[in-house]
Amino acid sequence: MSMKKKNTEDTMRDHYDFSKMKAMPNPYAARLKQHVTIRLDVMTIAYFKRLADAVGMPYQNLINLYLRDCAQKELRPRIDWKP
Repeated sequence: MSMKKKNTEDTMRDHYDFSKMKAMPNPYAARLKQHVTIRLDVMTIAYFKRLADAVGMPYQNLINLYLRDCAQKELRPRIDWKP
C-alpha cells in the first residue's frame, strides 16, 4: 500500500470516529414494514396488477398504499351476508 493511500485512510478513520457520535432514534422506525403472507383472490391480484401497470409501480406497493389509506381513514368494510 502506498504511503499516500495509507495517510488518506488514517485521516478518514480519524474524521469518521463513530465513538464520538451521540445516538439518536431512527427517524424511519415508524415506517418499517413487516413481512406477511396473505391469501388474496385471483381477481383481486389481477385488478391491482393492472392498476399497478397503469401507474408504473409494483402491485404490492399499490396494495400497501391502499390499505394504509383505509387504515388512516379508519374505513370499515361493508359486508352483506345475504345470499
